[in-house]
Amino acid sequence: MTDGLPKWVDIAVIPLINVLLALILSALVVWMIGEDPVRAMTILVNGAVGSAYGWGYTLFYATNFVFTGLGVAVAFHARLFNIGGEGQAALGGLGVALAMLYVPWPHWSLALVGATVAAALFGAAWAAIPAYLQAKRGSHIVITTIMFNFIAAALMVYLLSRVLLVPGAGGSPETARFAEATHLPNAFALFPWMGWSRSTPLNVSFFLALLACVGVWVLIWRTRLGYEIRAFGHSEPAAIYAGISPVRITMIAMLISGGLCGLMATNAVLGEAERLVIDPVQGAGFVGIAVALMGRSHPFGVFLAALLFGALYQGGGELQFEMPSVSRELILVIQALVILFTGALDNMVRMPLEKVFVSARRRPAPPEPTSPKGADNDPIAKVEP
Repeated sequence: MTDGLPKWVDIAVIPLINVLLALILSALVVWMIGEDPVRAMTILVNGAVGSAYGWGYTLFYATNFVFTGLGVAVAFHARLFNIGGEGQAALGGLGVALAMLYVPWPHWSLALVGATVAAALFGAAWAAIPAYLQAKRGSHIVITTIMFNFIAAALMVYLLSRVLLVPGAGGSPETARFAEATHLPNAFALFPWMGWSRSTPLNVSFFLALLACVGVWVLIWRTRLGYEIRAFGHSEPAAIYAGISPVRITMIAMLISGGLCGLMATNAVLGEAERLVIDPVQGAGFVGIAVALMGRSHPFGVFLAALLFGALYQGGGELQFEMPSVSRELILVIQALVILFTGALDNMVRMPLEKVFVSARRRPAPPEPTSPKGADNDPIAKVEP
């Protein structure tokens, strides 16, 4: 039970109602600009899940959002608001690029292991500094992680334009392409009979995202460390009284959070771009915040929310192509409405449902039928007709 609600209502029903309300309001916005909302929503849905091509991009975007959403969710459990997923994912991409450019990997499977370790280490290292400032100096984690996003962006520009720039590349801020042996097989190479195209960006890192979901679930709900993280997040004074170190939990939670955000680079840098470009994250770090909020910081909820936002990204691109009057800004409005209803206006749906479930539990059971007074002792009443 959560806040008077069953867990399945909190994880599935409330987010679904929030999404439906957001889509209804989005349809009204489309209607107000003079377009057919039914046609717009049909294009959006078909563009996202109506073909193998759409599914390929939807699941590719969802893979990015799973990693960043899980990273934010782990921090949420410790009551830490990690807004630095953007910078941590960017530094994860730097780790992947260095591992791929300077280590001769003989096969993509080994390259994926090396990229996973490098991405997690670089993402965790970038999260360690704000975590230390929070744990030891009292600096607010929101402010420091936001600042480190800008520092990461500036660092990436410098490295790609001065240090890792390919000679004779015409000034394009990107590294050399990774060796062909490190290229991850995409959905077409793995499952060609399912109708995927050769250019599908969906790759084997999708399965790594699924493993990350399972790993986070085991960590948070089946380990002592996960119990300490949740206890610290629910009540810091009670956790201290129980012997849990705030400094230790803050550092560990943020290191895990940053490592998970950094893992996004295995999909975007190694799996899709096959080189490090100037902006490999493209806002996925900030989307991860909405994914974690909508998924209630539960891995299964995060996965479903990532699918939704992946569909919005892919379907929004198709909608902009099919209906030129629908600008990119309107697609952002639709995404913002989903975030608004699942975050800021969550209680608008939650509180009425709580009242319904609380009143249903308090409703008295009907009285059981009783025998007439004295019937048990009356020998005549016991005789069957």
